[in-house]
Amino acid sequence: MAAADRRSLVLRPGRAARARDARHARPAQLLLVEDRKLLERRGGDDLFAHAARIGDEFLQGFEAVDRIDRPAVSLFGSARVREGHPAYEEAREVGQRFAEAGFAVVTGGGPGVMEAANRGAREGGGLSVGFNIELPHEQHENPYLDIELTFHHFYARKTMFVKAAEGFVIFPGGFGTLDELFESLTLIQTGKVLHFPVVLFGSDYWQGMLDWLRERTLPEGLISPEDIELLHVTDSPEEAVAQVVDAYARRSPRTPAAPQKADAQ
Repeated sequence: MAAADRRSLVLRPGRAARARDARHARPAQLLLVEDRKLLERRGGDDLFAHAARIGDEFLQGFEAVDRIDRPAVSLFGSARVREGHPAYEEAREVGQRFAEAGFAVVTGGGPGVMEAANRGAREGGGLSVGFNIELPHEQHENPYLDIELTFHHFYARKTMFVKAAEGFVIFPGGFGTLDELFESLTLIQTGKVLHFPVVLFGSDYWQGMLDWLRERTLPEGLISPEDIELLHVTDSPEEAVAQVVDAYARRSPRTPAAPQKADAQ
């Protein structure tokens, strides 16, 4: 993709909204304080404005997803790893392989694993997408994005990860990565999204969690055996890509997964 084409695809989030609503121009920290105040009370004059801002953010997200002109995969992982770390280099290779397979690569748009996957997609000649997030400690987008959008609300951002993707590849990460993983599993389990693969990359890292699921939650009847089968574990970039690409090729016509019982209250 030529540099000029990349520039034409870049979406600068919220600029139209900020022109319409001066509240969007406030610093991210102030917006976070306002959100906390809103969540602590049941009413107030700011409710409508807050709801309008959320709706505007979803609309911009859907418009960004519509710009993705090919199947896509969402890759998640820690923002804290750096170039040279095994997870960084593996994510970079996985991103490149997905690009070569004709998939867009969607990440959280930040550093670490996200940067690595976007970088690999760029190096593979593919489409690289980043859905960033405003945080109290500002998270700058990485320099390898063709389509970029920054969100204020996590739930709007996570909706776009799901809407854009044909599958998920999860690299080692912390609370944010686990949030994305388990929300994705719950959506699949309850039939809210298509039943597509969730790949855990790095067997050594994920083994403890898998043991807990099998030895604790499963025997107590809190999950079903088929829930465990939603997870595919690998240490191979080739296998990670094949899980998603092959599942996408088999899914024609697309049909929703049968809803399963879940403790999703």
